[in-house]
This record gives sequence, C-alpha cells and structure tokens, in this order.
Amino acid sequence: MTAAETVSINAGFLPLVDASILIVARERGFCEAEGIDLRLHRETSWATIRDRLAVGHFDVAHLLAPMPIAAALSSGPMDTRLIAPMALGLGGNAVTVSGSLWAEMLGEGAEETGDATVNGRALARVCAARRAKGAKPLMLGVVHRFSSHNLELRYWLAASGIQPDVDAEFIVVPPPFMADALKSGQLDGFCVGEPWNALAVETGAGVIATTKSSIWRCSPEKVLGVSAAWADGNPDALARLIRALARASDWCGSSANDEQLAELIAGPAYLDQPPARLLRGLSGRMPLIQSGADHVIDDFLLFRDRAATFPWISHALWFYAQMVRWSMFEHSAEAAALVREIYRPDIYRKALTGTDIGIPSASLKVEGALDHATDMPAAQGRIRLGPDGFFDGRSFDPDLLDAYIAENRGK
Repeated sequence: MTAAETVSINAGFLPLVDASILIVARERGFCEAEGIDLRLHRETSWATIRDRLAVGHFDVAHLLAPMPIAAALSSGPMDTRLIAPMALGLGGNAVTVSGSLWAEMLGEGAEETGDATVNGRALARVCAARRAKGAKPLMLGVVHRFSSHNLELRYWLAASGIQPDVDAEFIVVPPPFMADALKSGQLDGFCVGEPWNALAVETGAGVIATTKSSIWRCSPEKVLGVSAAWADGNPDALARLIRALARASDWCGSSANDEQLAELIAGPAYLDQPPARLLRGLSGRMPLIQSGADHVIDDFLLFRDRAATFPWISHALWFYAQMVRWSMFEHSAEAAALVREIYRPDIYRKALTGTDIGIPSASLKVEGALDHATDMPAAQGRIRLGPDGFFDGRSFDPDLLDAYIAENRGK
C-alpha cells in the first residue's frame, strides 16, 4: 500500500459521548488526511459489536476496555483474538440511582456531591437495612458483564462495605435503554456512560450518586478494539488510523471545541441527542439531580490529557485482576501472560513516533499512586499524569499481581 492509496476501514460504535474520537476523525478530515475512508456503523449493544468484530463485519470498533481481555481468556464460538493498540479516552461514566433509592440514601447521610466515599457509605447502610428486613437485592444495570462499568461498580460497592453478589443483582442493559429501565422500576440503579446519566437526571428518572472519576480518577474506559488478524494483515492502515485518531483526540481534548463537538456528534447518524445534553458530559458540568444546579466534575471525561489514548498494560492487568476477583476467570501465570499481550503500546508508539504526540516511556505503571499532576518520563514530547487515585486510597502494582489477587479474591 502506498501513501497515496485510500483504504476503507469499517468501525462499529455505540451512541455514547466517548465515541467522539472516531466520529471527529471522520467528520473533520483527520482520517482523510491519512488516506483512510472510515465507515462508521452504529449499534445498540456491546454484544453485537463483539459479534460483528468476530465475523469480520467490522475491522475495528469502539470497544469496552475489558472486552478484548475477556475474548482472549474465553473459548466461546464468537470469541476471536482482539487487540487494543489505542485507548479512546479516560473516564466518562456515572452511577445513577432511582429517586426512591436516593431517598433511602439521603436518610443514611448521602450528599448531593457525587462523592464516592460519602455516598458509598450511605448506600452500605441502606443495603444493611434491606438485608436485615429480608428485602430483595438491588437490581443494578451494567452494559456488559465484561465492562469497566460492572468492574468499577463492584469495586465501589465492595470498598464501601457492600457485598456485590449478596446485596445486588447485576443485569445487562444496552446503554440507550438504561434511563427507561430505571424509570419503569426495573432497575434500582445503573452504571453507564454519557449521555444516558444526563437523560435520567433531566427526565427525573434518577439521581447521579457518584462518577467514575470519583471512584478511580483518570481511569480507562473504551479502547480501539481491533481484530488481531486484520491488524496483522494491515499494519500500515492501522498505523494511519492511529495517527488520525490521535489528531482527533487532540481536537476533542480542547475545551474550546466542546460546543462544536456536541453539535457534531448530536446528528441522527451518531448519538441523535440534543447538543445541550451532550455538552454536559463533554464539559464535566452537569446537575446530579433534576432540580439541582450544575456540578463541576473534575476530569469527568478526558480525550487527550493524561496520556488518555495510551494503552497501558497495567490497565489491562487491573481489569484482569477484577475479573478474577469476581470469579469470571481463574488466575494463572499463563492467563496473566496472555493478558499482557492484548494492550499493544508497541503498535501505538510505532505509529506515532515522529509526530508531536506525547508518548510515555513505560508501558506499565502503579495505578492509583499519583495524588497530583506529575511529569513522567516520555519517549517523545511531554507526558503529565495524575491524579489517578482510587477513592479508597488503595493502589494497584502490576508487579505484585499475584498478591493483589490473593488479597482481594471474592471480596
């Protein structure tokens, strides 16, 4: 393939604000500049995205960050080898609860701040009272079993003193249907990306209890999922795509472009939502309750800053550790070694070397170790990371994976 040739790439996405990089790469000419005809296909569920990647309908996709890991560790007929050579941002989710559950939480000390610690403790007291009365578990919606939503929601509950598989039942619901399921009483709460929390608040269906950035600041969310077979056969096309997406992430990451970005992704082919609703997630300024004023949420969603598109292997290992913790997979040295091969910073570095995009020198880091913004060693440009703390003050050292798993399994 020569630099003058145009290559078509089919990409699946879900109607979420964190699909912005893909949409912008196409609509603002970043893909065209790299000789890429990016054909975007909207879907409603992550299972469909996974299956269409598996059968070759899509070459790449906007994908849940744990999903390529789960595909590598599973042996189902629709599991195919996927890699993640790039992340598509940090943060962007929230935990929204029904009005009735929020009223119970208020009675136990919850605050309209989105604070994971305060509101987690309040929810723990609610769960204890419900358990004592013999009430049924909370019905909580997640977008997929192998999602950051499921894993971070479980992390928050467990660290707050709640037994996730005793006090709650987790139900898979496609993101666009979450607010309706909450309003109808089928769910007591959910964890989802934007704009579906904003919709629930706007319509009075729910209250935002906490956010992903409050549970784990600057944490991974979506990746560019790529069929390993396609990546192996099309290395130049993949490198071009990564460069186009990196340019798009730079544009998306500028707050000066927030209003224009909201207008761009609002169209019927993409999110099909009012731009004002989308702007809330993009700006990190949103009411947590229908009658409330805008609440400023630091680092709610990052497209560029804090190396937001770098595929850290330590992120993959954290997801793996959580999946083992909740008995989704068994831990072994072989499985851990396989997980280390899924996120591909080597492909990312090769594609972006020689550009003005900052590239970290390391491929792993201790997660949760930074309590303030810190300059880090860079292979190219400047890299500033953090804060990246977990709300419970813990950290995850990928070099101590076995000890972390042993300490946390099932609790």
